[in-house]
Amino acid sequence: MERGSVIETGDGRPALRFERHVRHAPEKVWRAITEPEHLRSWFPAVVEFDLSPGARLRFGVTPEQIRRYGMDPGHVTEGEVLRADPPKLLEFTWGEELLRWELTSDGEGGCHVVFTNVVDDRDTLAPAAAGWHAGLEVMLAQLDGRDVDWSPFDRAEELAQLYG
Repeated sequence: MERGSVIETGDGRPALRFERHVRHAPEKVWRAITEPEHLRSWFPAVVEFDLSPGARLRFGVTPEQIRRYGMDPGHVTEGEVLRADPPKLLEFTWGEELLRWELTSDGEGGCHVVFTNVVDDRDTLAPAAAGWHAGLEVMLAQLDGRDVDWSPFDRAEELAQLYG
């Protein structure tokens, strides 16, 4: 899978950008990025989306983060839905970060996916890139109907050298 890139935003903040072409319609990809039953396998937090702009979001730790890293099960980070235009655009904050999903139909039943994660701290780019890369691999495998018999956490550790 193609590696993500680092870009600068208009306000000078660093961001990760991943672009993928998938053989699935934007509506199917939209479900993978917004519905809890899909998110739980690849998204690095427990979250349920209220897709109303201005809606408050709560991001909890996953059972795997508790087991693997000893994270506090009660730890919650907040965010807000900034824009939601199903199945084309989803933009929300997660703490101080901004996450943006753009889904564009390719006219042939598939779509172009652009995911951007704007961060404040440049030091978080490499581990975040490895984590998102691994998560996207899981999401795309599931969209394709392929079984995922590996941990996205282990995969992120493998990918860390690619982004380090």
